[in-house]
Amino acid sequence: MTPSELTTRVTLDTSAAVLALAALAGWLLGVPSGVGVLAGGVLAVVNFRWLVIRTSVALTTGSTSATAWIIGAGLRFVACAAACGALLAYGWAHPIGLVAGFTVLPCDLVARGLASARMER
Repeated sequence: MTPSELTTRVTLDTSAAVLALAALAGWLLGVPSGVGVLAGGVLAVVNFRWLVIRTSVALTTGSTSATAWIIGAGLRFVACAAACGALLAYGWAHPIGLVAGFTVLPCDLVARGLASARMER
């Protein structure tokens, strides 16, 4: 599996899982929980895609400047923190739902990576 295929697969799988979990959480636990799961998943996918794009740009241009990586990581962190802060401050998202949404992508990424490693053996 190429890195591009892995990125696409993780994005699609995570999006589908987050939509299903958000619908279930919204139905069982209320709208703020569903919005929290959905927002956490969207923020995780956007953060992941942003990281993938920055990595591919750095690899194609040969730029490995530590300063650029630190600034990029800082911008991603600030944007994510601001979005989470706004969602929680206005009561639009439940904190546990938000964390649950964030957790889907790393689990999917690990599962896809392990499956890919098993297939290559």
